[in-house]
Amino acid sequence: MSDLFASPSDTIEPSTRPLADRLRPMVLGEVIGQTQVLGADAPLGVMLASGSLASIIFWGPPGVGKTTIARLLAHETNLAFVQISAIFSGVPELRKVFESAKIRAANGQGTLLFVDEIHRFNKAQQDAFLPHMEDGTILLVGATTENPSFELNSAVLSRSQVMVLTRLSVGELAMLGARAERELGREMPLDAGARLALWDMADGDGRTLLNLIEQIMAWRVDGPLDTDSLAKRLMRRAAKYDKSGDEHYNLISALHKSVRGSDPDAALYWFGRMLEGGEDPRYLARRLLRMSVEDIALADPQAQTICLTAWQTFERLGAPEGELALAQAVIYLALAPKTNAGYVAYKAARDAARKTGSEPPPKHILNAPTTLMKEQGYGAGYAYDHDAEDGFSGQNFFPETLPRTQFYHPVERGFERELAKRVSYFQKLRTQRES
Repeated sequence: MSDLFASPSDTIEPSTRPLADRLRPMVLGEVIGQTQVLGADAPLGVMLASGSLASIIFWGPPGVGKTTIARLLAHETNLAFVQISAIFSGVPELRKVFESAKIRAANGQGTLLFVDEIHRFNKAQQDAFLPHMEDGTILLVGATTENPSFELNSAVLSRSQVMVLTRLSVGELAMLGARAERELGREMPLDAGARLALWDMADGDGRTLLNLIEQIMAWRVDGPLDTDSLAKRLMRRAAKYDKSGDEHYNLISALHKSVRGSDPDAALYWFGRMLEGGEDPRYLARRLLRMSVEDIALADPQAQTICLTAWQTFERLGAPEGELALAQAVIYLALAPKTNAGYVAYKAARDAARKTGSEPPPKHILNAPTTLMKEQGYGAGYAYDHDAEDGFSGQNFFPETLPRTQFYHPVERGFERELAKRVSYFQKLRTQRES
């Protein structure tokens, strides 16, 4: 095994090493979770079984095993393991890594280069990996908490396989907790409810769980602690949320689709998740207004007023009282009738306008403020709708070279049902006028 694979903590007495380090798996079979990647029929399992390991990008939240799996891959494939962090490394460090890898390759040993936080490298730095990946000098294994589609160069992605690692489930966290208890030689002083609360506090992060267990095992308590006692002694971990990153867009998408799907309970949950994560309520107010226009629209025209009023209420009351007004808007939007007929009509009309942007209006609907314009036929034959039968002239208002097109097709839901009747009524009158 390469010296680069050896951990500096190997020389430290086991009792003084952090629990997370002591429980680090020695083989891939000891890794808890991630069966969608490590299983026999999963991508990484198939690669190892075939003896053909390709460059990989591990995408997932913190504490789910990205670094551990990378180390074990190097161990099981007899590659030298080199780890760098994009936070602390630049071009000079990369050059040294590549030069050392070339020397190993000349001596018959490959190099697995693990790049933590690879998304923090800029485009030029990411491009530097390409020639060394192509000639086999390095096998790149990158780790990122951000969506690789947005953060990594397409050239790097095309030469790698993205593997998604997921948060540990409650059952997997319980397995990790049991492993920690075996290592420490005693059980945690927690009752059944407190154990469940502990798994919840870890929020799918194995490293966080082991750190919490270390704290708990250091306490001197008389008997098992219940949930309330545990909560007093431990701070709940902040929910994973990045207001400018991938999680931000995931949660607002979940909120929007829950509203569109008429599920007020799920919508309130995602609304609460974003507020708990520190989202600006004004951003949520703006997005709620957008939902009222995009998904409820004319099926319930009052929805826009509800959202605007909720926004104004928040501005006057502030947080946390004003957040209740926004929550009520969430409920209203989720339960309102839905239509995107106006949205579809708008896009279709814009598309038609782009394609026929130079066609003039028909002359009969043009104003004629001058004698010359009247001589050119401007306004000639215009029928004033208020003077017409039923207040409807039935004249053509499209360019003379274009056929009449129906963009707006109202649905039979909410107030738009009434608009559908009006559309049908005017279509009937138009046909009568034309006949």
